[in-house]
Parts: sequence; C-alpha cells; structure tokens
Amino acid sequence: MKAIVTLTLNPAVDASSSAEKIQPVRKIRTSTERFEPGGGGINAARVITELGGRAFAVYLAGGVSGNVLDELVRTAGLRFHRIYLDDPTRVSHVVYENSSGQEYRFTPEGPEIREREWRAALEFLDLLDFDYLLASGSLPRGVPASFYTRVAEAAAAKGARFIADTSGEALARVMEHGAYLVKPSVGELEGVLGKDLRERSALEAAAREIVEAGKVELLTVTLGKEGALLTHKGGQLYLESPDVPVKSAVGAGDTFLAAMTLSLARGEAPERAFAFGVAAGAATAMTPGTELCHRADVERLARAMSH
Repeated sequence: MKAIVTLTLNPAVDASSSAEKIQPVRKIRTSTERFEPGGGGINAARVITELGGRAFAVYLAGGVSGNVLDELVRTAGLRFHRIYLDDPTRVSHVVYENSSGQEYRFTPEGPEIREREWRAALEFLDLLDFDYLLASGSLPRGVPASFYTRVAEAAAAKGARFIADTSGEALARVMEHGAYLVKPSVGELEGVLGKDLRERSALEAAAREIVEAGKVELLTVTLGKEGALLTHKGGQLYLESPDVPVKSAVGAGDTFLAAMTLSLARGEAPERAFAFGVAAGAATAMTPGTELCHRADVERLARAMSH
C-alpha cells in the first residue's frame, strides 16, 4: 500500500500544560508541559503511523518555530516534506484547569501565506505518487478559497482519492467541486448550508441531498461526544461515540478521519472504516492535552463496537 499523503497549510507547535486554577493578572504556575507537532494533516499522519499505516506529511512552515516543528515531526517518526515560509509558524497552547476540569485553548491565526508559497505546495504534490491524499485544516490568510479544489484536481489527475476536512468557504468549494470523502462537523455543515441541523432528521436529509448531488462519495458529519453520521449512496449509518473517560477533545476529529482513511486504504467497507474512525476519535479523547490516540485503545474500542 502506498503511503497516505497528508497536507497541512497552517500547522502549529502544540504546547499543552495543566494548572490548578486560571486567574487574570496573577502568574499561573503550570506543570506537565508537552510539545507536539500539530495541525490537521500532521495529526492525521501521526495517527496513521500509530495505527500501523504509512504516511507522508507535507506542510508549510517558517521561522524558528518552523524548525521546532520539524524536530517534533521527526521525533514523532514521520516522513515529511516542508515547504518553507518567510513568516513563522504559529504556536498554540492548551491549558487544563485541574480545579474545574475545564480546558482552555489558545490558537493563533498563523502566518499569511504568499502566492509563491502555496503554489510551491501544489507543485510538490504533483511530484508524489499516492492513492489517497488527505488535506486537513482551515485555510491560512493569503490562500485562495479555491485552493482545496486545486488539490482535488491534482489528486484526480493521478487517479487518487481526495479527502478533505476544512470549514467555511473552503468547505463549500470542496463540496461543490467534489471529493471522495468530506468530514465536516455539524456546526461547520450548518455554516455552509445556512440551516439548523440540530434535529437528526434535518441532518440526515441534508447529508443525503449532498451525496445524491453526486459530488461527494462519502460524507461523515461529526457530532462531538454524540458520535457521527456516515452517508453514501448505499445508505446512512449513525454511530454513538463509545463511553470513555474524556480528558481532552483536542485532535479527536483529526484522529477520526485519519483512522477512517487508513481503513479505507486497506480495502475495508465504508461502514467498517467509519466505525474504526469513531473508535479512534474516542481513544484520542481519552488522552490529555495534545496527545493523540494509542493503538491498543483504538483496537480495544473497535472490537467492543463490533460486538
């Protein structure tokens, strides 16, 4: 099986820590500091690798923080290629408050991307040989809303399957242009369609309409702790998320999509791949801060869901 290529336009050095209580003005003492390579596509590559698959991460990064990201990616055991930026990569921070059990996320907007930089990413993708290309994350400043449709065209030219996880105008463009698999959250889908999808019947009808239009082959809509919905021309499947002790939701959506993509690449049916993704997302919710799933947890939860 060829390596699954992941693309991350706005990665981050993900820092996480915990504090007893978060208060304004006062110096907050933190502990359990961790630093991880972050961003949708990089997270997906980490999960694919953890689950025994092969991934190749392509990302845009710049400055000293970009060098730190490279080292973190290398330490995570990933194969990667960096497109160099003039401006520095963002550094995000997640702080868990022990006294309340609340999680605080600080996420910078990141650098503004120049045209020659995003074009360099497209040109590099043209050089690669892959069957699956997973692009994940919001578009950073300076990148046109049509960017992911260009990536979809690059994948189609190779006969490869394009998988997208994004939001806003970029999501709308992808669904209009077409992709093999698209994974919005219910909130992201509401934003694109301009509809209230809190009722399950409304969500199911909207999802069927998208798939029946013929542009998206598999549509998965994540519902947080309530689970997820899969829609394709063969039907619909709703799965509840396994009941697990939740420590952090960071990266759960990325994990879900990575595990599902890996399962599809291994030749599994969409329903089975979808269940594997739901199990993996729950496994990531069990880990603190920016840590992602552990293979043993994913396999245990997946077995339990199949019974």
